[in-house]
Amino acid sequence: MTQPTHRTINTNGIQMHIAEQGSGPLVLMCHGFPESWYSWRHQLTALAEAGYHAVAPDMRGYGQSEQPEGIDQYTLLHLAGDMVGVLDALHAETAVIAGHDWGAPVAWHCALMRPDRFRAVIGLSVPYRSRGPVRPTTVMPQTETALFYQLYFQTPAVAEAELERDPKTTVRRVLYAASGDATRGAGGAFEAGSGVGMVDRKSGLLGGMADPPELPHWLTAADLDFYASEFARSGFRGGLNWYRNIDRNWELLAPYSGAKVAVPALYVAGDRDLVVKFPGAEQTLANLAKTVPQLRKQIMLSGCGHWTQQERPKEVNAAMIEFLKSL
Repeated sequence: MTQPTHRTINTNGIQMHIAEQGSGPLVLMCHGFPESWYSWRHQLTALAEAGYHAVAPDMRGYGQSEQPEGIDQYTLLHLAGDMVGVLDALHAETAVIAGHDWGAPVAWHCALMRPDRFRAVIGLSVPYRSRGPVRPTTVMPQTETALFYQLYFQTPAVAEAELERDPKTTVRRVLYAASGDATRGAGGAFEAGSGVGMVDRKSGLLGGMADPPELPHWLTAADLDFYASEFARSGFRGGLNWYRNIDRNWELLAPYSGAKVAVPALYVAGDRDLVVKFPGAEQTLANLAKTVPQLRKQIMLSGCGHWTQQERPKEVNAAMIEFLKSL
């Protein structure tokens, strides 16, 4: 099978780099933080071989895609608009959209807001979460000694200074800490003694993460080098700016309060994923069939951590292809 090809397209006023493979119905895959198109390397080939046109962009602010300056240029409306623009650039009327981590809310909201363009949705790790009654950052946990990592990311330049000091160390620690291979409760998953996803105010994000004695089986030295080189060039600001719009997203999405995702959907996560342990996650997952009434299947992979499609590519590929063929 051929390797993915790469090109830059114009979408929603920015230049976006995409990797693509295969031909057939379009499947658009949105990565999360701190990742790139490369997070979907196993899916690009598998979907192409199954008869689909698989496309994985470097999302806005990442990799070889453009990084707008303003923080307010990274809202969910911008990100969903980028994906509509990708369809237009590829002359595709519709697509199935998949998303992992931060890419999952992009995918869910593309399906929510434009069901005419996104005929089905696949969410990995992060489930669809209906708009809550208050600004999200006001209910994120914090103590005198620690704060939720999304709060730590709010102040410009703070997280950048830590994460950009040594991109290779950053990526290695983050990928290991949130994986199914990390030792829970031993500083391996930025728990900071205060709960899941908490960052120690003194030691920062990486200070609460163990340096793995060896790379997990699903992450090669070449994989790590690729991620590190991308962030060494682009920095982390673009990706962090997504987090700095969490409250702004809440304001902008007020018209969709209570709305349900109406297209066919698949949800896949790992039972060792920290996201499914976050405050409120249990209730969100319990309500998923109500907020996503056409949810075809909800899969929990045993022993899998946060990096779903990288840690368990065979299972994820099989689930995605089975879902796609059922449409």
